[in-house]
Amino acid sequence: MYIYQEARQMVPHPVLTEVRQIAANQVLLVYDQRADFGSATRISNYWIRSNKGAGGAASLGMGEALTAANAIRPEAAMITAADNTNTRFVITFRERAMTGVTHIVLPCFVSVEGMTGYGGANWGPFSRNVFIGM
Repeated sequence: MYIYQEARQMVPHPVLTEVRQIAANQVLLVYDQRADFGSATRISNYWIRSNKGAGGAASLGMGEALTAANAIRPEAAMITAADNTNTRFVITFRERAMTGVTHIVLPCFVSVEGMTGYGGANWGPFSRNVFIGM
């Protein structure tokens, strides 16, 4: 346990640990450490893949590269803090997530609290960042 905590503290950015659909048009995101509020609540720092392509909550299909053009748009969704921990955030979409469709949440550029400028992905091999639309 101690070794895991020590290794986790060396990661210079928050890592998405869990994604859960909490309503037809809402998804809860949980990070492993406190995130910079500004970068965590910038909706254009998020992509959602779907095995049915863009539509509903998804901004792109499975085979597409992440680009600024296919990030989630402010007119399609917004992200807010779920509480005051800066580790839990809720994305609310204008449209429902497609029922029975696999969705993968892919955040990027979210910095750790007190820092800015992180330029990479915020998920890892142990991220539970997949949900099936309900």
